[in-house]
Amino acid sequence: MEKTLRKTFRTVDVGSGDDARWAGLIRETYPPGALAGWLTDTGRTDEGARAARRLFETHLPELVPALDRLGGRLADIPHAGTLLTLAAVRPFFAGCTQTGAGGELLRNYDFDPDEAEGSIVRSQLLRPVIGTQEGGWGLLDGMNDAGLAISLTFGGRKVHGPGFAVVIVIRYLLETCTTVDEALARLRTLPIAIPQNLTLVDRHRSVTVHLGPDIPLTEAPDACAANHQSEPVPPEQERATRTGERLAAIRAAGPEVAAMLRPPLYQLGYDRGLGTVYTAHYRPAEGTVTYHWPAAESWSVSFDTFTEETRTVRLGAV
Repeated sequence: MEKTLRKTFRTVDVGSGDDARWAGLIRETYPPGALAGWLTDTGRTDEGARAARRLFETHLPELVPALDRLGGRLADIPHAGTLLTLAAVRPFFAGCTQTGAGGELLRNYDFDPDEAEGSIVRSQLLRPVIGTQEGGWGLLDGMNDAGLAISLTFGGRKVHGPGFAVVIVIRYLLETCTTVDEALARLRTLPIAIPQNLTLVDRHRSVTVHLGPDIPLTEAPDACAANHQSEPVPPEQERATRTGERLAAIRAAGPEVAAMLRPPLYQLGYDRGLGTVYTAHYRPAEGTVTYHWPAAESWSVSFDTFTEETRTVRLGAV
């Protein structure tokens, strides 16, 4: 049944993670024991923890100091350090539709609103980054001060292999890359745990790529993405997710916010974990992102203007 509900979002400037702001956000957001629930059974073992750490050190070495800094802030929480590698976490599957064009990135994030963190974070771990946080310090989407923006959609195939949750990969790319081409070169070397689509945008280029534990990085025909990686989409998958319909709709609409706020791009399946939680419109060259919801609700933040506050917004049909 379609329903209307509300979701609380907040903006938080966590800086470098050296003080209590980031740790305070995590402790407030996740109930005791919730972080450990993200881990695989292997990730809870000493051997699994060591393997996750090795994978992180091998592939994301620039972020190791930040990993240790943030992990130290949660040292009293069992397995927190392993969880923050995001290299031993259970797979999670979401919806989402996105497109990049003309230096702009526009996306809908579709998930269970109660399970979405709802934190819009500005940080300076290696460089200034703004994004929608998930998994402790991973990002569902974001941009950096160099004018690069990235967002994710689930790739639609329920396979799982060794590698990272893509939210930490987005964090890593935004911390270490300045252009789409540079990010693509790094992506080719990174193991990804489940099928994912990333859309990347800078001043000069927009591209969507398909990733997964069983496929090489593959560029999509255009910079649009829904929740599949090859066509035709199996009828059962299409009935459940309308991924082909949404991809056709986003291709027809282009980067138009109004189209993202109505079906089929705006999804109402909240009871199935497939309702739209927010629409994000990134203009990375300007350092600005605007979040949109129905009923003409919007919220803009930027590197120059970032005020910490909390807002509760309406989701669902208007």
